[in-house]
Amino acid sequence: MNRLTSAALTGVLLAGGAMAVAPATQAAPAPAGVGAAAAPAVANAAAGKTSQYYFLFDKNWSDPTKSRLYYMKSRPGKDQKIGDFRAGSGNGSTRECAKNAGWLPTGTYNVGIQTKRKAGGPKGINGYAIPLSNKWCKPQGKERKVVRDALFIHSEMLSNGKQDRQTKGDNPYRWDGPGDYYSLGCTKLSPKDIQALFRLADKHGWPKQLKVVN
Repeated sequence: MNRLTSAALTGVLLAGGAMAVAPATQAAPAPAGVGAAAAPAVANAAAGKTSQYYFLFDKNWSDPTKSRLYYMKSRPGKDQKIGDFRAGSGNGSTRECAKNAGWLPTGTYNVGIQTKRKAGGPKGINGYAIPLSNKWCKPQGKERKVVRDALFIHSEMLSNGKQDRQTKGDNPYRWDGPGDYYSLGCTKLSPKDIQALFRLADKHGWPKQLKVVN
């Protein structure tokens, strides 16, 4: 379960209750086989037309690879949770200033134009991908403040959205198991879940924002 504090409650409500925030703690080493991402070109998606839908990423302090990504609808009172997916962010580190390692900094992001055919190669992102705007991290202790960039919501697949054949070791074009929830700081879903997320957004409307809470 997530650690909760009374110091900083978020204003985002789910159908079952409220989310809360907690301070960062331990770091974990990056697993092998995690590739880097090319930086997304994200326009100011929040400008102009607004959307009643948004993404919500709720950090799991016990295990960052078992965090949750929600597809939300804004409503009077409590917002409605329409989609609920397991998601990972980072390599296990809960230090948001650990560039290309820690999970997403808490805050609000603009969501760019999604694609089902991103071609990033063996060390990049392929297939279904949703670009996110850059975000300054909040330093802990003597950490240096850095900009977290090259951020996406994505999975592991071929550039056409399909799964590659099974090979020995980690295949960057194939979802090999729970270890693939690790990343260099992006948000990762299983292929089945990111495809379901795309179907939801295609049906109801594409969010303009991602809200990250902890």
